[in-house]
Amino acid sequence: MQVKLIVVGKLKEKYLKQGIAEYAKRLQAYCKFEVIEVKDEATPEEGSEAELDLVRDKEGERILAKIKADDYVVHLALDGDLLDSEGLAKKLQNAMTHGKSSFVYVIGGSVGTSQAVRRRADLNLSFGRLTLPHQLMRLVLVEQIYRSFRIQNHQPYHK
Repeated sequence: MQVKLIVVGKLKEKYLKQGIAEYAKRLQAYCKFEVIEVKDEATPEEGSEAELDLVRDKEGERILAKIKADDYVVHLALDGDLLDSEGLAKKLQNAMTHGKSSFVYVIGGSVGTSQAVRRRADLNLSFGRLTLPHQLMRLVLVEQIYRSFRIQNHQPYHK
């Protein structure tokens, strides 16, 4: 089982790096886990929608270049499907039952992701309508990936 987290930009905060490293260590029992950072584009301060689309498209090309044809792609999107932890675990288990063994989770840049990334996704997933910093969302997502494996294996987890 392979799990990749593809994110736009670099993580700078030490406490977030430590939290992600802890969950990455825990995930070793279930999968091969890797974080792939792609370069972010400079975003104009008062950019037009066309300029922001260009940023999303460039970052999207970098993201899509890291995704293989047989990957199951979960794209984080504010307007995506709202699932609880058990629902996410069940959806991923169902994908595994249907032969998927490589999962890619995508967190876009500060202005979102391109339509091409959204269309490539097998699941557009929302963690709610709140806007969270992309760096913090990495930690939250990695914890939920870990939680999904615990649920799938009928192991205790904090409710």
